[in-house]
Amino acid sequence: MTKIKLCGLTRPEDIQAANELRPEYVGFVFYPKSRRFVTPEKAAKLRELLSPDIHAVGVFVDEQPEAVAELMERGVIDIAQLHGREDIFYRERLRGLTEKPVIKAFRVECPQDCLDAEKFPSDFILLDSGMGSGATFDWSAVAKVRRPYFLAGGLNEKNVAAAIRSLRPFAVDVSSGIESGGIKDIKKMEAFVAAVRKED
Repeated sequence: MTKIKLCGLTRPEDIQAANELRPEYVGFVFYPKSRRFVTPEKAAKLRELLSPDIHAVGVFVDEQPEAVAELMERGVIDIAQLHGREDIFYRERLRGLTEKPVIKAFRVECPQDCLDAEKFPSDFILLDSGMGSGATFDWSAVAKVRRPYFLAGGLNEKNVAAAIRSLRPFAVDVSSGIESGGIKDIKKMEAFVAAVRKED
């Protein structure tokens, strides 16, 4: 069964919808330059509203590992998603601070990017077209990836079924594809989840 991550949630209404739709993961963005940015304090309040059987993922870009680990150890998030230039040495520093899982995101521009992703010592990898770009990438580049991965980048209710049938990713990750006017659209969230579940 392909798992679902609804990312960039910022409002209590978003959490309420997620609780009803039951994705396996939701994402909070801790990158200040993102329009979906939430403060640790706001994320903590949203987490309190989240069903305990849905994993909260924190999205970071070159954040200090101590700050990432602190949010994980406090229980604000269950998993850290690293979207910057974090390397193996960063991963080791973070591992020394917390044993909670890590997703490392990779921008896929050529097959070599997928090979690099497969070798990275994280619990999960995420293959994307670029953080928050809302565009897909050439899915043929990931055809030979053997490691389970999150597929992101330009997914929506209209193309996610084809992505699942073609690639069978471990999980699909959506943010802009479930928005209207820059905020989460409940109808689009429902349609996206339904399209994924129909393929299971």
